[in-house]
Amino acid sequence: MKDETVFDSTSSENSDSDHVPIKNSTKAWQLTSEQLASKYQTDLEKGLTSAEVKRRLDRDGKNELETKKTSKFIQFIKQFNNSIIYILAAAAIMTFLMQRYSDSIVIGLVIIANAIIGYIQERQAGNALEKIRELLVSKNFIFRDDEKLEIDARDLVVGDLVNLEAGDAVPADMRLISADNLSVQESVLTGETNPVEKIEEAIPDDKLPLAERKNMVYASTAVTKGSGLGIVVATADDTEIGQIQDSVENVKEKPTPLMQNLNSLGFGLSVAIVIAAVVLFIIGYFIDTYTLPTLLIAVITMVVGSMPEGLPASTSVVLAMGTRKMTKRNVIVKSLPAVETLGAVDIVNTDKTGTLTKNEMTVQKVVTPNHVFDVTGVGYDADGGVDFEGDLELDDKKYDWQKDEHMRKLVHIAGQTTDAQLHFENNRWELNGEPTDGALTTLYRKMTGEDPEVDEIDSLPFDSAFRFSARLADFEGNRVLMVKGSPSTIMNLSKSETDKDYWNDQMKNLASDGLRVVALAYQVVDDNLEEIDKDKIKDLNLVGLVGIIDPPREEARKSIHELRMAGIKVKMITGDHPDTAMAIANKLDLDSVVRAITGPEIDAMSDDELTAKIDNYNVFARTTPANKLRIVRAQQANDHVVSMTGDGVNDAPALKQADIGVAMGIKGTEVAKESANMVLADDDFADIVMAVREGRHVFDNIRKTIRFLLPTSFAEGLIVVISILLGQDLPLYPAQLLWINMVSALTIQFAFIFEPPESGIMARGPRNVKAGLLTKLDTFEIVYVSALISGLGIWAFDMLTRQGLPEVVGSTMALNIIIFGKIFYLFNLRNNYPVISKYFFQNKMAFYIIGILILLQMGIIYLPFMQDIFHTTNINFWYGWGIPIIAGFIVLIVTEIGKFIRVRVLRKA
Repeated sequence: MKDETVFDSTSSENSDSDHVPIKNSTKAWQLTSEQLASKYQTDLEKGLTSAEVKRRLDRDGKNELETKKTSKFIQFIKQFNNSIIYILAAAAIMTFLMQRYSDSIVIGLVIIANAIIGYIQERQAGNALEKIRELLVSKNFIFRDDEKLEIDARDLVVGDLVNLEAGDAVPADMRLISADNLSVQESVLTGETNPVEKIEEAIPDDKLPLAERKNMVYASTAVTKGSGLGIVVATADDTEIGQIQDSVENVKEKPTPLMQNLNSLGFGLSVAIVIAAVVLFIIGYFIDTYTLPTLLIAVITMVVGSMPEGLPASTSVVLAMGTRKMTKRNVIVKSLPAVETLGAVDIVNTDKTGTLTKNEMTVQKVVTPNHVFDVTGVGYDADGGVDFEGDLELDDKKYDWQKDEHMRKLVHIAGQTTDAQLHFENNRWELNGEPTDGALTTLYRKMTGEDPEVDEIDSLPFDSAFRFSARLADFEGNRVLMVKGSPSTIMNLSKSETDKDYWNDQMKNLASDGLRVVALAYQVVDDNLEEIDKDKIKDLNLVGLVGIIDPPREEARKSIHELRMAGIKVKMITGDHPDTAMAIANKLDLDSVVRAITGPEIDAMSDDELTAKIDNYNVFARTTPANKLRIVRAQQANDHVVSMTGDGVNDAPALKQADIGVAMGIKGTEVAKESANMVLADDDFADIVMAVREGRHVFDNIRKTIRFLLPTSFAEGLIVVISILLGQDLPLYPAQLLWINMVSALTIQFAFIFEPPESGIMARGPRNVKAGLLTKLDTFEIVYVSALISGLGIWAFDMLTRQGLPEVVGSTMALNIIIFGKIFYLFNLRNNYPVISKYFFQNKMAFYIIGILILLQMGIIYLPFMQDIFHTTNINFWYGWGIPIIAGFIVLIVTEIGKFIRVRVLRKA
């Protein structure tokens, strides 16, 4: 948080409080009430005057977050800033210059359609900053002019005196001057599961992490119980939530690894084709085979033929199919390239609470004076929504809890002292109350099969000052005082004969397992006692300790194992205590060695130091939003492709910075969901494994599409190049090249969209995003396949013309040779297995697509009006289909030999 404003006392009408010198660097949580009144020039009873409020509003503005907005027009124009779009635009211009207006219009429509799709997706993604802004919209009671008023949170100013009650949203960052049993849920900022108990006393430490500032409350958090009074010390952009907004606003989204690769490929292709065109024009000019206009048309034809116009469309459709599959699995993808990105990640950062754990506090261990019991059942798991699953076990054997006197008393004390209720709604249990009480209610239900019923006489709420709560009730014919709270406090209030060494050892054992420990005790009192006096509580009978934990999700453990097998490291980032975080990490088998670092330790490092050491750790505890952002940036500085998973406002900057941000759909805040690229609608961490698999599948199909398009496109251009260099007539007319591109774009190149994932896709490591889309072997393959297909086309054309047949017959045959070369090459590229294998008919859509392509070819050859447009003619079966099919088989045999050498000999996919 920014250092709070120090007001000049001479400018305030509230200057009658005692002046106490304060250093400007002193934090609000360090100040006493008198110092707070002096620093913020306010009256601790009457509040600010209306005149002073107006002055501060005029100077500081409203308590609301400002966001930068990008105009819709600019958002639309940005969709054209893409190398692939440049290639399409060049193709449209070329066809226009060739007076092929229909082709130019079609390509132009493709460009506009891509831009519209991208624009709609960006608009649907929403604006995370707007969602953050909405968090400050609330009404609160404040004191001004010695009156209690209810005002809109937007009208608060620094120095205002705000009253807080259970259920209130905290409207600004405030320093508490009064806290009566006050607890605040801060998980959206800190990630901690449990509400934080607040105090009013000053805290001298000037370097406290946010989670430990017990006398501060922050905008966007919520009061869960109690009441309090606080002085506003920061509003709008100066609040912690405002600082998060600044972080989100300053994080610049970069292109996904796939788009970076495609942009690089597109730029390289553009440059190569332009250079080749210039060189070819110069050579053709000096050879003087063609007239200048004819040479120019030939070069333009080469450029258009070589341009893989279908690449953007194919890529978009492959990504869209991946998005559709993931949507069916309750994974919502907000931008098409994000589908593939998760397949490239090598680090998955994830929050703990609610993601790796169930966010359902559960009693896992019970310690009585005689035994240490295990309690089975995870979270609020229930059988058919009726009875909670779980039993009491001793030495791995089921144990009747009623046989142990202390256990029997402990269960009833747990039921009598809890205020939490669990309701079965929407096919899941919902907690109403404190998480710790929820764990005790669940324990009671597991043991008795019933909800606890309390015959209450009086209650004493938990208070951080004495660290226990108590309930006076009639139970089994006696009036009993039942107490639960901090083990050390309860032991101090217990009878002197309590074996404190035994209990201390058990407390250490529970804490070492990452369990939160609560002690339960009782005292039989006089039947006439009507009120609890905390000062008279003593000589308690300590019946036991319960060890409570937010249980790991079993599916998360399995998913982590699968991710590790896929070469992906999973890192836990949480606001919890490092011991708790490490205990959960070990239970989840996060890594072979678990090492933790805390937020304050990260704060002490420079960016360079953090980058150098970041890979040594897999658990990050006590982290702030700024820590999370630095962690992601440090990982990216080490060339990792990073995924960030989270659900809180505190995760928003890191979600946006990550290569792919993944938010939780049920328990995630709107801010997190809007900052992320992907949302897990059912909060199931296992969906990440599915998304990684689908991401790798999508990349494989995109890569196959590119490996198919480039050699077949280059073959078209190469026919023109070879013809110019040999000084012979062009085998293909420009219109025929455009036909090949168009018909391929509508049919055969989409066959890879339906290609299923290959076996072992999750056994290989993440791809090297810096290696690009094509390997050296791919480049070699592109060269020899394009040379093979173009060579066959030129040979066939030359053979027919030498026999005295019309050029139009040779052109028609060469056209079909290119098409059948593509068809047979498609079968080679579908997978890494021999073409004749059990996988041959796996992609049935490929056969339907090929059938459509052949029908279109029959139309261009035999329909009179198509013959006129595309310079084709009726042709006999041998020249029209026999020779092209043989040429196709030659392409298949050569490429199958290449695949065998590549996969079986060189062992490279």
